[in-house]
Amino acid sequence: MTNIAEMPVKVQTPQNGSKPIKPLTWETFKSRYLSREDGYTYEFVNGQVEKTKRSMDYTQVFILDNLLNYFEQLKMQSKITGRLAGEIDTFFSETHRRPDVCYLTNEQMKAGRHGFAPVPEFVVEIISNNDKMKRVQEKMLDYWRAEVPVIWHIFPDLQIIHVYNGKNMVVCMGDDLCSAAPVLPDFVMSVNDIFK
Repeated sequence: MTNIAEMPVKVQTPQNGSKPIKPLTWETFKSRYLSREDGYTYEFVNGQVEKTKRSMDYTQVFILDNLLNYFEQLKMQSKITGRLAGEIDTFFSETHRRPDVCYLTNEQMKAGRHGFAPVPEFVVEIISNNDKMKRVQEKMLDYWRAEVPVIWHIFPDLQIIHVYNGKNMVVCMGDDLCSAAPVLPDFVMSVNDIFK
């Protein structure tokens, strides 16, 4: 777990040979960008601000709702604990990210109360038309470096889901089952149920 107050920053040197870009501190980023409500998502990556258009719209929010509802059903049946939440500030080494959905254990939530930033073990990104593949892959590199065991990429327009276990990927469509195992073995949904 990362102590948020002690996050290191690196000086970025532009490739064109101009002056190095002065990195922001986490405290400066937090005060200027973390709570902005302007239609953009801001992430803290190596001391720099990454600004992307907020991508989850009303045509995609039903996916989030389906995931959260299924999680709560499993929780009521005592098959699962913890929290599945949307757009939580998370930290992967020196990088602050806001996955569309992530899973946190009860222990991780308690650690967060004391200023420690846990790495989620299950992350879901809902890929919109606004997402650039380069940025999606940069996030994947952060997740892999942090050893996030399970990652789902959901493509709403195509109704396809990429399920990553480590660096192994399975493409799911139609009645195929998407699993969050080994993190959440009981969290298994068909693609059709995710998009219903």
